Amino acid sequence: MQWLKTFAGYLAPLFLIMSPLLSYTDQVMSMHRNKSSAGFSLDIPLIMLVASLLRIFYFPGARFDTALLIQSFVMVFIQVILLKVALDHRPGPSSKGGEAAVPFSRPNDGVMDIPRPYNFWQWRSPKPYWKFLLSFFIALVVCELILAPMHSVYPAYSSLIGYVGLAIEATLPLPQILTNARSRSCKGFRFSVLASWLLGDGMKMFWFFTSSTSIPWAFKLSGMFQACCDAFLGVQYMMYGSGETEIKDHMLSNFPGQGSRLATGREIPMGRRTPVAEKI
Repeated sequence: MQWLKTFAGYLAPLFLIMSPLLSYTDQVMSMHRNKSSAGFSLDIPLIMLVASLLRIFYFPGARFDTALLIQSFVMVFIQVILLKVALDHRPGPSSKGGEAAVPFSRPNDGVMDIPRPYNFWQWRSPKPYWKFLLSFFIALVVCELILAPMHSVYPAYSSLIGYVGLAIEATLPLPQILTNARSRSCKGFRFSVLASWLLGDGMKMFWFFTSSTSIPWAFKLSGMFQACCDAFLGVQYMMYGSGETEIKDHMLSNFPGQGSRLATGREIPMGRRTPVAEKI
């Protein structure tokens, strides 16, 4: 058993550092190749960029394993590319899959119909996305410079942003789960991403609880919750697959008179009925 811990101690940090590239490179290439980000939730780059930036600024106060810090920098790099490609190839709201690319945007969605203040992260122009991320980064730098010399306050601040960042990261699968549930399809969400998430969950859990280096409990709790959500994503993938048939049936069922066509192959005319008096 000791050799397995030693092996994981070398392999797990290396895998964690490379996991952002392994997870999202295929997704980036797929969207660029298909010229569409339909089915991919734009909330994924939002969650990972905010969480990774908070983890980076959590490091000076927590001094956790360096591999986790390097992973955060790599994650920021790949998520910026992912967001750029997703925005460049985002379908319009009237095109197929457009609503899925702008999560929670429909008022009568049935899964998440709560409007976001100021249409947060649902902007049509790409500029507000980059302005928000730049403003968030500047705010973290300013807080770090102001609070770091305050030794009575800084430990609490550092713990706060660390737990908030890891809590945000733990919600990573939720937007994709809701997007899949709304469209009854996993189309646009790459199986390679799901596989790397599940593999990473197993690797992280083993390393977090066997590592001899410092791993705060915030990382462990976040990892356990995220592993459960990723497992549910796997269930969705088995249930829905590409989901083409389900999407078509669901869309046609929203139009009156189409149910009869689906059942019999013939369309029942929807003209006005002739009153009995007129027949006589």
